Amino acid sequence: VRLKYPELTAHFVHQTDRQGIGHAIRMTKNIVNNEEAFVVLGDTICEFDVKEVMLSPHSMLGVRKVDDPRDFGVAEIDEDGFITHVVEKPQIPKSNMALVGLYKIKETDQMFQCLETNIRQGLRSHGEYSLTDALDCMIKMGAKFQSFKVENWFDCGKKETLLESNATLLKKFGGNVDDRHAFENTVIIPPVYIGAGCDIKNSIIGPNVTIGENTTVNYSIIKQSVIGSYSNLFDIVLDFSLIGSDTGIRGETRTLNIGDNTDIDLG
Repeated sequence: VRLKYPELTAHFVHQTDRQGIGHAIRMTKNIVNNEEAFVVLGDTICEFDVKEVMLSPHSMLGVRKVDDPRDFGVAEIDEDGFITHVVEKPQIPKSNMALVGLYKIKETDQMFQCLETNIRQGLRSHGEYSLTDALDCMIKMGAKFQSFKVENWFDCGKKETLLESNATLLKKFGGNVDDRHAFENTVIIPPVYIGAGCDIKNSIIGPNVTIGENTTVNYSIIKQSVIGSYSNLFDIVLDFSLIGSDTGIRGETRTLNIGDNTDIDLG
């Protein structure tokens, strides 16, 4: 972030003990200092009117209708568009409006108060301290949350949805291959995105492939996949795969889901 967006004033908080999103947000209290906040979950990409949301006098939560809301936070909304109740991953949802991971919060003092109360009392949802529970606490204290619907929601929380979102976004906005690239004996099938500093030889890349910076690919075929930065792929056929950064893989055909800092020899 500091390298690519030096104009931003950035603060970083490391959550070493993973106790949920609510717990992570509580750790930012001394940085936020009760100022208005906009929380965006890192595994969600949405299209919406940012200006309209930021200019609204109310706190706002992004929502979208889903077929099965049981895997999401769920919002119950009145006829005026205000949210009356939120619950995290209910087994019997009373609404099909899912929280998409966009939260504009004006009353951050109330948010931190509710988070601290839930943590102190050990109130967890599905084993974690949930932001959704804190939001519902705020609603009960009188905070007003207006809903806003997102036009498109690209969920990246699971391998399948991440790869689907990657393909959709590449088709929508087009891929990008750095002008400095010169790939030897390689076929590129658009759309693809290839970061700077990649070394690709004797390979077929695409369609719907994203490759991070400084990755090496040789004698490989890759399609419908996302490859992290600083990885090394040799003599591999990958389809519908998710490969983390700083990962080495060689040999055979696979559909893989591999995290960062991994070295695998399939030969």
